[in-house]
Amino acid sequence: MIVLDGNSLTLEDVIKVARSYEEVRLSSQGREQIIASRQIVDKILEEEKPVYGISTGFGDFSTIFISKDERAKLQRNLILSHATGVGEHLSEDVVRSAMLLRANSLAKGYSGIRLSTVEMLLNLLNKRICPAIPAKGSVGASGDLAPLSHMVLVMLGEGEAYLNGQLITGAEALKTCGLEAIVLSGKEGLALINGTQIMTAVGTIAWHDAVNLMKAADIAAGLSVEALKGTRAAFDPRISQVRAHPGQVATTQNMLRLTAHSAIIASHINCKKVQDAYSLRCIPQVHGASKDALRRAEETLNVEINAATDNPLIMPETGEAISGGNFHGQPIALVMDYLKLAIAE
Repeated sequence: MIVLDGNSLTLEDVIKVARSYEEVRLSSQGREQIIASRQIVDKILEEEKPVYGISTGFGDFSTIFISKDERAKLQRNLILSHATGVGEHLSEDVVRSAMLLRANSLAKGYSGIRLSTVEMLLNLLNKRICPAIPAKGSVGASGDLAPLSHMVLVMLGEGEAYLNGQLITGAEALKTCGLEAIVLSGKEGLALINGTQIMTAVGTIAWHDAVNLMKAADIAAGLSVEALKGTRAAFDPRISQVRAHPGQVATTQNMLRLTAHSAIIASHINCKKVQDAYSLRCIPQVHGASKDALRRAEETLNVEINAATDNPLIMPETGEAISGGNFHGQPIALVMDYLKLAIAE
């Protein structure tokens, strides 16, 4: 069971939920944080003062005040108008990761969403209802508005979802699992879609698979040293110590472990060859650089999976609603480009 408090989710937790269907629930702290931030939103709604996304329109319409009786409609229309993705559907593991990450972000208590709405999102996850989310449609600069809207459609009894491998309507999926569609309240539509959870989900899955790929690459390299009758001389720890890149040091140590008991390498230890070809001699430098990129991606992902990426952010300590830009995907985009290069190398 993965317990969400908005602050302690790990990348390993994400993979467990995404691929092993680990169940998820909110911690008592997470529940309290959600309730506290929602109380502030309710107060803002009652006071009839203009606050972006709560009692006003969005984007260029932020100067238009929305009356009380139209705010639920505003939030629903926000989802319907932004569910404009195209192309093939994202894989189930990516969608499940995104749902988990969105729930964890909401659990931090800075989004002003109702507890029941977050619990509905977790119900979809635990009952293995997978919203059908088109892969194309997000530019990341305003968060993953389009794909996350497709996720929310199913919560509203709209859109499409996969259940037991079959693509059915969102309404059918809810009915089959004994769930009722929700009606969004003030701020909730924005709270559910204003964030980086799709790109971070893709990034987390890519990072995890890249880590396993690098393990396989080291093993393949060790076998290559044997097959080509190479030497372990280039893996002398002193070589890495005088350059000291962590990835290079780690690869050197791994290559020594992998080849430690090789009878093939031992059979030609006294041959006349001075040094091996680049492809063997530079394994620590090449693999190591990619491992350093993986570490940098891991650092960023660890921060992002426990981040509040909503706008505006609700500050429970002061009761403020502050507009900012935490929805912007640049931190993830840059390290993913870095990771892409590292994997290709």
